[in-house]
Parts: sequence; C-alpha cells; structure tokens
Amino acid sequence: MYTAKHAHQVLEKIPGAQVYVFYIDVRTFGKGYEEFYRRVQDEGAVYIRGRVSKVYQDGTKLIVRGADTLLGEPVEIAADMVVLATGVVPSAGAQDVARMIGITVDKDGFFQEAHPKLRPVETHTGGVFLAGACQGPKDIPDTVSQASGAGGKVCALLLKEELETSPMVARVNEALCTGCLACREVCPYRAIQAVTITERLPGQPPRERVVARVTEGLCQGCGSCTVACRAGAVDLRGFTNEQLLAEVDALCL
Repeated sequence: MYTAKHAHQVLEKIPGAQVYVFYIDVRTFGKGYEEFYRRVQDEGAVYIRGRVSKVYQDGTKLIVRGADTLLGEPVEIAADMVVLATGVVPSAGAQDVARMIGITVDKDGFFQEAHPKLRPVETHTGGVFLAGACQGPKDIPDTVSQASGAGGKVCALLLKEELETSPMVARVNEALCTGCLACREVCPYRAIQAVTITERLPGQPPRERVVARVTEGLCQGCGSCTVACRAGAVDLRGFTNEQLLAEVDALCL
C-alpha cells in the first residue's frame, strides 16, 4: 500500500512525472484501499507484473531491466530514481523486549496478541497491551484505531482501586521441592523465584535449602511449570492431580 502512496506523491508533486511499479501480487485489504489503488492507476502510474532482474547505471540514468509476465516481453526502463519496496520486519531489539516483559512473538518476530478477534490489543501477560507496528505491518488508520483501543484498556485498568486476578495459578509444595528450578526456566511470565527457607526436621538441626516460589500476581496459570517439575511439587490450582483423577473416577463410575 505504501508503494501506491509513493506513486501518488510523485505524480502529485512532480508534474509530468512517469511512475512504473513492478509487482508480483497486489492485495488491497483495507477499507477504501482498492479505490485508492485504482485512483493511482488513473493518475498515470503503470503497474507491470513481473520481477526486476537487474538495475544498473548508464550515465545519469538508472536502467531497470525486468519482464512483463502478462505480455511475455522483456522490459527496460531508464529511470531517474529507483525506490525499493522492502518488507517490514521487527526492530532489532524486539526479541529482547518480549523476553523482558514476558510476552510471546509470532513466527515473523512481531509481538503476539492474546486472540486476534476477541483480544486484539491484549497479550497473555496482564497489563501489557499492543498498539501499532510492533504487532505487524499496519497502515495509519489501523494504528490509530488500535492505539485508541489499547488506551481504553489501560484507562479501564488504572481506574480500578483493586485488580482482579485469576485464582487458577500455580503453587509449590515446598516440602517436595528439590530446588532444581526447572520450573523457573520454562515460566514465560517470570513468576517463579528462588527463595531460601529454613527447614526444621525432628531430631535434626535446622538447615537451609533453596526452593521455588510462585508470585501469584504474575502467574497466568499456563501450567508450564507443572509439566517441567520432575519432583511433582508444582500444581495448578483447579487442575491438581487429585482433582483430575476425581473427574476421571466420576466419569468412569
């Protein structure tokens, strides 16, 4: 879409200019985008379906050599300026930011929303919202509307005197915990910390050992830690082994 905007700006600002656009596929998905695409063509932009094979300089001109696949003929254009329509990629530090605040990224490296239809500006980490091109390539109207939605979510969050959290969070049985902290390594929300406790056993002097402890305000109840715990010391409230086995027994009886 921004290629069409570039073509429109050139045709509008430079009288008598000729614009050629090499493309393979064109998809105008937004409201009014198809009309704008047609408008640019009516203004004089020439869309050529085909790939550019070579760009080289000949005197003061740049020679663009390609092919028109619709006509099946080679094309060579002498241009004053060549603009490359490069793809949009995440910023270099996006992965580090995602790890820092505990959110996920998609296969292209952009920040992942909780649900594309039901929760488009929210993430799986409570209190973290998305707006703009951090979630993917966006046009200005899409960015503005998403920023308004994210701002509304933030205002609704800050207006509350008390915050509601889900009761379905993980808990650690410190008596069974061996302190391996494998659960901490797999937790995507950094909700598990290592703490030192003093253990007192009958007939033995007190001893200190390291165990895992869940920060309930950060836990989102994903259950990754319960799977990673080799000692079976971590349970997810509402989905403990006893509860699941009781459900199975109730169904089988």
